[in-house]
Amino acid sequence: MSTEKLSAGTNVFESKIGGISVTGKAHSLSAWFVLALRLMIGYAFLYSGFTKLTAAEPFDAGGYLTHVAAANGNPLAGVFAWMGSSPWFVEFANVAVPWGEVLIGLGLIVGAMVRLAAFFGALMMLMFYFGNWDMAHGFINGDFAYMLVFLAVAAFGAGRILGLDALIEQYEIDGTPLVEKYPRLEYVLG
Repeated sequence: MSTEKLSAGTNVFESKIGGISVTGKAHSLSAWFVLALRLMIGYAFLYSGFTKLTAAEPFDAGGYLTHVAAANGNPLAGVFAWMGSSPWFVEFANVAVPWGEVLIGLGLIVGAMVRLAAFFGALMMLMFYFGNWDMAHGFINGDFAYMLVFLAVAAFGAGRILGLDALIEQYEIDGTPLVEKYPRLEYVLG
């Protein structure tokens, strides 16, 4: 399990995973770059979902799920074929993909429930990574890079940088900040 410590005012962060510790010191401009990543990926997802919802033809994931993975040597071809041949899953994907993109995008743009939005964004990008499987240039492609952007946005608590999460966390219930009263919200906010 990872632990992140941030010393106030020093921009120092430390993490320990599996007995290995890393420590770094961020430049004061890092906050602006983290904010830029959050806004960029938020806009990309909001725009992508909005265009799917407002397109002349309704969004249909069935063809993609059925055919794309089988055509590219995907190790999860059977899973994608099952998803594409299951009517209930195709109907779920037809709603979840465009609305998920819109909600993830909105959450990131306004900085509300950023870690939750980033988790689902990374999950979507992981599925797109396998769906668009292409090893022509190695394991790293745009879908993988976007997944890492989502994970970085979550790890750096980008919702606290000019975002609503900073306000939500400090909202008081009986004189106690919300995130102190319910510490598990740190996994959703930030």
